[in-house]
Amino acid sequence: MPRLCPLFSGSEGNCYYIGSGTNGILMDVGRSAKQITAALTDLSLDIGNVKAIFVTHEHTDHIRGLKVLAAKYHIPVYASAGTIEALTEKEYITEKTDIRAITLDGMETEEMRIKPFPLSHDCREGFGYTVETADGRKTAFVTDTGIITEEIWNAVRGCDTVVMESNHDEGMLRCGPYPYLLKRRILSEKGHLSNEVCAETVGKLVHSGTTRIVLAHISKQNNIPYLAQAATLSVLEMDGMKQNVDFKLAVAKAQDNGLTILY
Repeated sequence: MPRLCPLFSGSEGNCYYIGSGTNGILMDVGRSAKQITAALTDLSLDIGNVKAIFVTHEHTDHIRGLKVLAAKYHIPVYASAGTIEALTEKEYITEKTDIRAITLDGMETEEMRIKPFPLSHDCREGFGYTVETADGRKTAFVTDTGIITEEIWNAVRGCDTVVMESNHDEGMLRCGPYPYLLKRRILSEKGHLSNEVCAETVGKLVHSGTTRIVLAHISKQNNIPYLAQAATLSVLEMDGMKQNVDFKLAVAKAQDNGLTILY
């Protein structure tokens, strides 16, 4: 039975496993190889069963473990052409890295269909991904984008499960200690999604058929998991929807939360 396991989520590192107990893929590898393999072991998963790594973009909290994992375990890596170029410049790619460019047409691996879509973020060429498993269920990963473009919406609407960024509480960010330029970056169309924008988007997604939502990439400095969850629940409940009846909502914590979404 396919399952989704958020191993790490947030500014300190991001990594998700999706697949069965014997074969699967990793979406981003933003912690050390040691931390990621340990997190998999805690869930009775083996790094040897990971058949591919998909990278959303080149920021460190999404690629920290890439060089070691790809070389040590001979795992092929997929990313956009722009991200590959950036990874090469940052020396995260070596002669031992089996890295392959993925186009918007997508690809198939381990009985899963993976299809990317462009994000709006301050990186070279960021991709979100949809993953369709053998049973026809579809999961979308939407983090590290400042806005929900029409292209993003068309890619993720109707997905059974969506991992959706709920990065910051706007009030906390504006009144917080970050320097002005960093605040402006986060709030821009090339930054991150706020709780409010996430909640509004999730409301539309549930109407489109989404039944499982995982709130992700929650800022340690500018958000609280409770606030992110409350914002989304408020929108859904005001629309007459009920938790565990019309939808299931979970929050991906920074690490080791043991959260598993079964399909």
